[in-house]
Amino acid sequence: MSTETGGTAAPLPPYLGIALADVRLVQTGAEAALALAALLASDAIGFDTESKPTFLKGETSTGPHLIQLATDDTAYLFQIGASPALEVLKAILESTTTLKVGFGLSDDVKRLRNKLGIAPAHVLDLSVALRGGQRNDLGAKSAVAKFFGLRLQKSKKISTTNWSSARLSERQILYAADDAQVALRVYRRWIAEGGKVAPAKPARALKAPTAP
Repeated sequence: MSTETGGTAAPLPPYLGIALADVRLVQTGAEAALALAALLASDAIGFDTESKPTFLKGETSTGPHLIQLATDDTAYLFQIGASPALEVLKAILESTTTLKVGFGLSDDVKRLRNKLGIAPAHVLDLSVALRGGQRNDLGAKSAVAKFFGLRLQKSKKISTTNWSSARLSERQILYAADDAQVALRVYRRWIAEGGKVAPAKPARALKAPTAP
């Protein structure tokens, strides 16, 4: 980027992201119950999913394999197939009182409907909400730069790893947790600067989910 004097602007400082100590990998019924209480107590939560990538032409995704939900101070990761928390996820994602915010959520919502029979309600896609009359959606990296003056580092290598693995690496865990929590942080700043959210709409009835 060039400055008005013809020089090169200094790169933005990095966005530091969430600490590993503030991430919970939900694996038991007791952990799921604690997550449910914390998430439903929040007026808004960050929301994202991860799916094992597909590389072959015509290959159909079997995701989502991981669902990430974040409060202001903690991120909760739910592995589909390994977690006992499907009913907990349904209660949170279909709640019309807790707002779910994230970036580029259309595919996430479709996959949740088709695979798990969950109909997310009261969802705000920040990619659309923040574009402010522009033709193109605003992604997470652009939003972090705009609202915080920081550089969000998104690793392509990590994003295309195997999210269906029973054992996630520390880098996968942090990447996934950040995806959810950064959305909530951007949302909080946007609201503080005058952003408005439309009232929640009731969830629509679902067809039976397709087999994984």
